[in-house]
Amino acid sequence: MIRLLAFILALPASWGCFALWYQLPGGKTIRVIAVALWGLFSVLVLLALYRTRMLYLAAVFVLALAVLLIWWHRVLPSNDRPWADDVSEMTSGTVDGSRVVLHNVRNFDWRSATEYTPHWETRSYDLDHLDSLDMILSYWTIQAIAHVLISFGFDDGTQVVFSVEIRPEKGESYSSTGGFFKEFELSILAADERDVIRVRTNMRGEDDYLYRIRMPKADMRSLFLAYVAQANDLVHTPRFYNTVTVNCTTLIYHMMKRIDGHLPLDYRLLLSGYLPSYVYKVGGLDRRYTLEQLHSFGRITDRARNADRSNTFSADIRRGVPPLQPAERVPPIR
Repeated sequence: MIRLLAFILALPASWGCFALWYQLPGGKTIRVIAVALWGLFSVLVLLALYRTRMLYLAAVFVLALAVLLIWWHRVLPSNDRPWADDVSEMTSGTVDGSRVVLHNVRNFDWRSATEYTPHWETRSYDLDHLDSLDMILSYWTIQAIAHVLISFGFDDGTQVVFSVEIRPEKGESYSSTGGFFKEFELSILAADERDVIRVRTNMRGEDDYLYRIRMPKADMRSLFLAYVAQANDLVHTPRFYNTVTVNCTTLIYHMMKRIDGHLPLDYRLLLSGYLPSYVYKVGGLDRRYTLEQLHSFGRITDRARNADRSNTFSADIRRGVPPLQPAERVPPIR
């Protein structure tokens, strides 16, 4: 019993170390001291509990943990921080019938991963001319993990990408562990494809794949408006990013579930690099081809690098990706 209790208390003891490291203000020295003190306190309590079997020690630890949790719940998200340049502005939108005006659409001219000319633009879109939906996965480490972007296409060839991103402060970089401990606020960014895809393939050396999504135009419209609504909400009510529960895949899943209503939960929603096989399974990809063929057709990395600053970047990266069947020949999604 005592061993089990000690093991159970070791879990929040470890959590406390991470929470203090990622969120305690005052600089690295203060964080190191705080983590060391909390860790020492936890170890002494657990050792004493294990050796003396005095259960009141567990109550002492729980009381200290309660104080830590009260502090933790007072760590709140904010839109007022010294943000990194590429997320310094927040996308928002206004809707008037079928016309949507997006404010702060990012269209940076990237010269390297750290050198760029910033451009934030206001762009207008007519949802009556919404024509296509593409899913783009960008891999930077292992096959199981990818960043997911959703690109909406219009019948005049215009594309706009929505990307669910962390909103790091200047000098911060992505940390999957930090994403569990309120390290980053959440951002929904609208961007030009030549910006948000090109910076990944051409500047950061990531490997990108594009998949055409089979979806009724009414659902495409609903998804576009859901992105706008989520972006507007974040302007007024900031949220923290979470590596598992609030990220570039789960947020899309919840928006789509409200539209479709029948999407099952699946491990591939967490291991986002395998998301294409999930979308294929639920009928969202072109079933005339195998998933392996779609994966091969959709690799846009080299095409993006060759297109570079081309004014026809969006068309160039889609060369070789088969168009979907005409709508009247497409079987329903099950």
